[in-house]
Amino acid sequence: MTVPTILQVLPALETGGVERGAVQIAAATVKAGWRSVVASAGGRMVRELERAGARHVALPLDTKNPFVIRSNIDRISRLIQAEGVSLVHARSRAPAWSAWTAAKRLGIPFVTTFHGTYGAGNAFKRLYNAVMVRGEPTIAISEFIARHIVETYKVPRERLRVIPRGIDFERFAPERMQPHRMLQLAKDWRLPDGVPVVLLPGRLTRWKGQTVLIEALTLLKRKDIVCVLAGSEQGRTQYREELERLVAGQGLSGQVRIVGDCQDMPAAYMLADVVVSASTDPEGFGRVSVEAQAMGRPVIATDHGGSRETVLPEVTGWLVPPGDAEALATALTDAVDLPTETRLRLAEIAIAHVREKFDQQKMCDSTLAVYHEALTRAAGQQSAA
Repeated sequence: MTVPTILQVLPALETGGVERGAVQIAAATVKAGWRSVVASAGGRMVRELERAGARHVALPLDTKNPFVIRSNIDRISRLIQAEGVSLVHARSRAPAWSAWTAAKRLGIPFVTTFHGTYGAGNAFKRLYNAVMVRGEPTIAISEFIARHIVETYKVPRERLRVIPRGIDFERFAPERMQPHRMLQLAKDWRLPDGVPVVLLPGRLTRWKGQTVLIEALTLLKRKDIVCVLAGSEQGRTQYREELERLVAGQGLSGQVRIVGDCQDMPAAYMLADVVVSASTDPEGFGRVSVEAQAMGRPVIATDHGGSRETVLPEVTGWLVPPGDAEALATALTDAVDLPTETRLRLAEIAIAHVREKFDQQKMCDSTLAVYHEALTRAAGQQSAA
């Protein structure tokens, strides 16, 4: 029997939930005895991918230039033929257009993962986004995303497979945390001893809500809190400079740290007294909220999107209206001032909650089942023909 070869395509392998999911599935594919090939423009996660036994092929998939997208059809077609690819899995729109056309040309199954709402305010955007629902089937990363697909793109619900993102509980495990990792990070971030830490992880982009958190801290008027904004600016130097000016203008320079990308997120969560996801646009899933709960930390997230499926309000955290700095300030006070016994009980419930619902192995098994479904359907169609 021929071993299936799965090709995943995405823009790059730098950082983020899409990239993390691609690496996890590549590793699971190899573990299952299949071959895994990932095409992207490259990035820091390529080494991790290759350590898992997958093959990476560098292609210019990180552009929306229509001429490059068109050229990528031929590049992906050649890659499919050279590697004997059995199925293509697209995770982002621009590479998906090239990959869908190549897969259709060569008659192999095409699967997509729909990661976000993508902005569908006009007919052109909806047309551009629609390639992400051409997967047979299409994976939605939350029930929120599944509803969005059905309502916006009129896709029959039976064509969708809801597979929430999974967390590596070998990595995000409080009992495995080594104190020296936390000490090093606290030193790097210049965190004073005994002061509550508020952590907002997320790349520096406006919709992640860093300005809303700064406004909430201004309303709090508490000097006994340190806030860490951890995330890559990814070339958005103007936004970082805007945040720095806002922090200085509000008199928070001594309290707010803008620390850039963090390579040890489990240690970062363990340093935090509360983790904030202040996204003003809906998160398709909300990995930060799940990772934080896995480390036993209370979470404050915005009350929309995938967060409604990951946070248990008033049990493992708080949900506040998006963009509402006053409500966020109130929740911050409640979280920071939690009694020790309550905090320990919250941690216990949060860890059990996410381990039951958002396990990486469950996500990988479900995704490989989708691959098997698509390959079986394609084999049946070929036999019928």
